[in-house]
Parts: sequence; structure tokens; C-alpha cells
Amino acid sequence: MRIVAMMARLFPDRLYLSLYYRLNMRKRLDWNNLQTYNEKLQWLKIHNRVSEMTTMVDKYAVKQYVAERIGKEYIIPTLGIYDTVDEIDFEALPNQFVLKCTHDSGGLVICTDKSTFDPKAARAKLRKFYKRSYFWYNREWPYKDVPRRIIAEKYMVDESGDELKDYKFFCFDGEPKLLYIATDRSCEGEETKFDFFDMDFNHLSMRNGHPNSPRPIACPPSFEKMKALAAKLSKGQPHVRVDLYDVNGQVYFGELTFYHWSGVVPFEPEEWDYTLGSWIKL
Repeated sequence: MRIVAMMARLFPDRLYLSLYYRLNMRKRLDWNNLQTYNEKLQWLKIHNRVSEMTTMVDKYAVKQYVAERIGKEYIIPTLGIYDTVDEIDFEALPNQFVLKCTHDSGGLVICTDKSTFDPKAARAKLRKFYKRSYFWYNREWPYKDVPRRIIAEKYMVDESGDELKDYKFFCFDGEPKLLYIATDRSCEGEETKFDFFDMDFNHLSMRNGHPNSPRPIACPPSFEKMKALAAKLSKGQPHVRVDLYDVNGQVYFGELTFYHWSGVVPFEPEEWDYTLGSWIKL
């Protein structure tokens, strides 16, 4: 895998993304006739490069960016920031916490009880994420120059008591168009569930990467507030996904994502790929 990653750096972005898309989507990427959401995300990776985007994907720097736009009351408290994995002082952290690399996506270490927590295993996992250059694997340009650090945050749960539902708003030119809610992410033996809704909270018949939940999902009391916050945070961007949490009625910011699934996971039915693609103006 390391050799493949090193060889991939020899490919220019457009050629690499053409191959990347073909391998994952099993079809050719026609750069002269981009229509779907997943196709247009590949174009945005190359052509939409604004320095501000580096701050927007930096797990630490984005907190100040967001606080200046919607208020610091929406920011999950930071417990520590470290330049290297070895700097982490687990003894100084509370009984519950979350660790993640600021320059990466998806890599998390979650501690719900320090009495059963393995610091050695946590460091090994974080070192793996710390070394990873997220940009080179999928050419998501905003991640290329994010400083490598580890951030510790307060562990949060919602009304369920054992997980934190993610409310992920797909926004286009500052307008939220739809969202999906991620559930069952922390349930051992359970596959994560994605359920899509329109802006009136009507459940949509679509799937993308994970199945729908068999259980009904209630509209959160802060839904209208989340929509308004997502609109503010996405203003000026042709497309960005704004991730928010609702913790007993209090909204918290999660992250900003420019390339959902990196644009290589099909929508079911396929018509949704074209619908979302029509909302991106290149």
C-alpha cells in the first residue's frame, strides 16, 4: 500500500482522478460532459482551490473560523492540542474524551471510560492517521497543507445516551438542499445507517454508502436553527456539506466536508446523483 501511494504521486491530478473514479465507480469520467454530483466533485477538487478551504477542513483552526461566523456557543470544547502523538498526556484528560488528527478525515479515538482505555493502542492508531497524507489518496486539495496535530475534544452524547447523531446538510451556494442523518455509528456489531431528508424533513427514498435505519427518526427540535446555521457556514461555496449535532436542543458544529465520500460512492437510485449534480454550478 505504501509503494502504491508513493507511485500515485507521480500522476497529475486529472489523470489520477480519472483512474480513481473509474476504479471506484466502474465507469469513465467524461471531463467534457460532467453531469452528476460525483463527477462534479472531481472537477471541484482541481478547479475550486481557495486558501480559506485549508482552514475550513483543519479540525482545530476551523473552530475559530466557525465561531467568528455563528458564535462560540456552537463549538465543542477543546481539551488539548498536540503537535505529536507522544505529547498527549492521557492522565490529564477526563474520563471521557475524543482524539483526532487535524489534517485527516475519519480517524478517531474515542474514550468512554478510562478504566478500560488502552493508551498504547490509542497511540498506535493515532500514529497511523498522523502519518497519512489524506490529499494524495484522493486529491482533496484543502487537506494538502493542513498542519499535522492531534486535538482532544469533550465527549458528547445526545438524547439516546450512547451516541451522537450527525446531521449532515448538503449546501449549494449557501442554500441547504437536503441532509442525511447518521445513526448506529457507535453500536458494536451494527452497520452505520444513513437516512436522507428534504428541507421539510420528509424522508427520501435514497441510499448512499449505508442502508436506511429500520427505525423512524424524529425531527430534532433545532432543525430550523440548524438549517439557518448551515446556510451561514456554506455561504460563498459552490458546494460544502455542513455537519452539525443536536445535544438536548443545543446545536454544535461538527465539520465542513467539501467532497462527500470523495465523490466515488454511488447513489441509489442513480437519479439522485444527477439531481444533486444539477445543484452544483461549475
